[in-house]
Amino acid sequence: MAKNAKNSVKGKRILITGGLGFIGSNLAHRCLDQGAKVTILDCLDPHSGGNLFNIREIRDDVKLVISDVLNFDEVSRQVMDKDILFNCAASTSHPFSMKEPWIDLDVNCRGVINLLEAVRRFNKEMKIVHIGTSTQLGKLHFRPANETHPEFPTDIYSANKSVSEKYVLIYGAAYNMPVTVIRFPNVFGPRASIHSSDFTFVNYFIGLALQDKAITIYGDGAQLRNVLYVDDCVDALINAALSQKANGEVYFAAGDEHYSVALIAKDIVKYIKSGHTKFIPWPAERKVTEIGDAVISNKKIKTELSWKPRVGFADGLIKTKQYFSTCLENYLR
Repeated sequence: MAKNAKNSVKGKRILITGGLGFIGSNLAHRCLDQGAKVTILDCLDPHSGGNLFNIREIRDDVKLVISDVLNFDEVSRQVMDKDILFNCAASTSHPFSMKEPWIDLDVNCRGVINLLEAVRRFNKEMKIVHIGTSTQLGKLHFRPANETHPEFPTDIYSANKSVSEKYVLIYGAAYNMPVTVIRFPNVFGPRASIHSSDFTFVNYFIGLALQDKAITIYGDGAQLRNVLYVDDCVDALINAALSQKANGEVYFAAGDEHYSVALIAKDIVKYIKSGHTKFIPWPAERKVTEIGDAVISNKKIKTELSWKPRVGFADGLIKTKQYFSTCLENYLR
């Protein structure tokens, strides 16, 4: 973890939208550890992964606002006196976005416009750090992909994340607002939603293994993926929030290694010490949105923000198992 003063948000007033979710709640814990004042805004949308259990240890130390990023009046009230906004709010399911595109559009696009417009009107000096995703690239034209790679997403969620990122950058440039976008690959670790494949396949695989169930792999599972432990994810967000150099920039915060989906499943079984794998043919509705290999470069963020991943996949899986060993039942619904 980043503990030094240079990477500390001590004394900062922080708003985390989606702060009851996986990344948002881990970020809230870190910010409180560093001495920040934290407000969480979350609506506990079941398609976004919010879980009150994620803040059980810090419930008395954070201000919790149960509301929606679509509620412009509430969003406006919450941004007025803050120093940093971390936008972790999103409808995160790729399959759900294909079934309910209007819901995904509202949360992932209109919700972001609400945040940006509220900040523009009421607190233009506030730093905004917005979470993007590696899947917005679609099928790679070159590898490793970097921040200049063209974007041709293959599902509605990824398309809307791509558009919302552009909103953030437009507002930053047009209104001289300090904004940064951090794109993440498959983030895993404690406090993840592990009960459904809607919340990244890695965390779902971990959940299956923790229940000693079969991990189902489509096809041969040879496609490459990048994984990142959640503590490293939080490091990247805080580094971006505190860096003026990051204003107006987009970064991939990705792990150093890439693994096949089959190897990811195999290692989960190995380090969780439970579960097993099985291979099945691709379902037609999933095959059409599959992007193939996702090989991502983290060179830019390493160079400009002095960030690097510190927790390897095996160590991260061990830490994840330790967390869930005492509270698994709180994450299976």
